[in-house]
Amino acid sequence: MSTASFLGGLCAVAVAVTGVAARQAPERSHPPAIGPAPSLKLPPVERRTLSNGLQVWVMGVHKVPTVHLELAVRAGVAADPPHKFGVASLTADMLDEGAGARSALEISDSIDFLGADLSTTGAVDASYVDLHVPVARLGDALSIMADVVARPTFPEAELKRLRDERIASLLETADDPSELVQAAFPRILFGKEHRYGTPVIGTAASLQGITVADLKAFHEAQYRPSNAVLVVAGDVSADLVIPMLERTLGGWKGGPAIKTTPAPTAPQLTARHVYLIDKPAAAQSQIRIGWIGVPRSTPDYFVLRVLNTILGEAFTSRLNNNLREVHGYAYGASSRFDMRLSAGMFYAAAGVQTDKTTEASKEFFNELTRIHQAVDAAELDKAKNYLALQLPRNFETTRSTANALAQAYVYDLPPDYYTAYADKVRAVTAEDVKRAADKYIQPDKFAVVIVGDRKVIETGVKSLNLGPLSVVEPTEILK
Repeated sequence: MSTASFLGGLCAVAVAVTGVAARQAPERSHPPAIGPAPSLKLPPVERRTLSNGLQVWVMGVHKVPTVHLELAVRAGVAADPPHKFGVASLTADMLDEGAGARSALEISDSIDFLGADLSTTGAVDASYVDLHVPVARLGDALSIMADVVARPTFPEAELKRLRDERIASLLETADDPSELVQAAFPRILFGKEHRYGTPVIGTAASLQGITVADLKAFHEAQYRPSNAVLVVAGDVSADLVIPMLERTLGGWKGGPAIKTTPAPTAPQLTARHVYLIDKPAAAQSQIRIGWIGVPRSTPDYFVLRVLNTILGEAFTSRLNNNLREVHGYAYGASSRFDMRLSAGMFYAAAGVQTDKTTEASKEFFNELTRIHQAVDAAELDKAKNYLALQLPRNFETTRSTANALAQAYVYDLPPDYYTAYADKVRAVTAEDVKRAADKYIQPDKFAVVIVGDRKVIETGVKSLNLGPLSVVEPTEILK
């Protein structure tokens, strides 16, 4: 495969993934000035394979003498064992809590001494180990990273600490309306048995049942060279870094590659229903409206990117303009297609003044209905230019560049994805937008989830006649 065609698979990947992990673009950002998209020239990507089968993708970015490495393992929440929700995330968090001959404190001290930064993350569709380090200290830092990746020790005391922290975090979620609605909406859409219906970190009950043996078994089964890619972006070349990687990560062994199995597709909603979660004296009502969305592999990806930019992704989107600028009900309103290996959520969202909950809900549905009308040429062109002009942001730093390349691996993006991106965005027509709106945005079948002060908002919400209304206890959400 040519370098150009390979780089074609990398476009805008920072906005391709949504939801849970800290590897996603913001739901909405201020648009750049509208105009012709600047040409984006990227350094070539050198692809190598270590003796143990680990793929290594190296992009030389010779601006400052630093390098960012990102290991992406295809082991996300869908790989959690039954009734062990949280194992994938907890395994990732535990990697640097003791590895090789070093304790968690020794790992931290050694990394700080090198002027480096090491982090581990368990996300929805993959797990990641990131290392940012001066090039001069790369060899020393790699030995630590190799231990973290291949030889974690999973100390019992550190597991107890992290488990207790997570359980405390879940308890805090029940008291915070903005956090509670983020847990409540997927639980209502997917149910408690589906992996997408529970937090990435797991539940209090599942966390209590996770043992060191569970983490070791998950690591052995999922963390293997054939199931991962190591992306290197910075002031290096493949010829320089590959020998270092062979010395440090070449001894990491594992079985054949594991076929990534997405979470099962959840049944779609068929009728609108309102769910009210009471939080007495809440200053705002947190609103989420939507249903099951689409997987990242949808053939309508580019159409949906344009559609959602118009509806709720851009700062100048219809939802934000209506609820924030015109009516002043909220600081911001947005919409999102949470695209994962399996279908995630589509939702529109805002935190609104408690006494404007009824009016805000009405305006949400006004916009969710109006999006089915033909989009005018000026609004369509603005949305397409907005998307095209955001592309360079994915490669502004070595960290974002490495992440973009890693996402291309996780989601198996096509070889021409990057080079064809702007053209595919600009090829979207008003007819495409309407077709996608009719198919993927059907307000009469949406779940309406509101977290707020029931005694203040219930009567007004009922007056909208949106559908049957159920009152849900916060404790039910986090079981």
